[in-house]
Amino acid sequence: MTPERKRLTREESRQQTRSRLLAAAAELFTERGVNGTSVEQIAERAGYTRGAFYGNFEDKNALVAELLQHRTRRELTEVGALTRDATSQADALDKLRAWNRERAQHLPQWLALRMELVLHALRNDELRPMLAERELLARNAHATGLEQAFAAHGVQAPADPAFLALIVHALEDGLLIQRLLTPSGIPDDVVVDAFDLLLRSWTALAQQPAPEGDGQDLPSHPS
Repeated sequence: MTPERKRLTREESRQQTRSRLLAAAAELFTERGVNGTSVEQIAERAGYTRGAFYGNFEDKNALVAELLQHRTRRELTEVGALTRDATSQADALDKLRAWNRERAQHLPQWLALRMELVLHALRNDELRPMLAERELLARNAHATGLEQAFAAHGVQAPADPAFLALIVHALEDGLLIQRLLTPSGIPDDVVVDAFDLLLRSWTALAQQPAPEGDGQDLPSHPS
């Protein structure tokens, strides 16, 4: 006898619809770009009508905004769980390497969607603050991780952690683009290699005594 399927509540059904619309939009944005994708195409790919789309999102920009938030929350949650459960810094790096290798299997799609969302937000005054907030969340997460790593080594950050986090975050995008365009000789976990090198370099710099009579502090940079 086939077990009776649990009936979804109205809120569960609504969340399922939104999730399917977001997933369909992510696929289409990756394939055709944000501007090359219509509301009707998103609804059709998700298996719904145009009315179902507008019953959940005011317009395509509202969907883009939620997709930006959704991707940020998911990635921060995944990476945060990896580093939180790590038994040491070396273990944390190993876990991050595994995560990056898994992401590399879908890197063309992942990076294409990220670039599409970023470009669309940059061209749209309404969405640009949302993109800035998303990027700041990611940079703050990097800054927290760097501060914890420096503390584990018993040193103070050699510069404003927000500035160091900005370097790490910007470097990640650049490295992933290079990995995608010229994969030969660039490992899947190149981002972790770069982070590890920077962290060791910055830790060594922090361990050096300041020159006597210098009196000049490294400039701080706003986040």
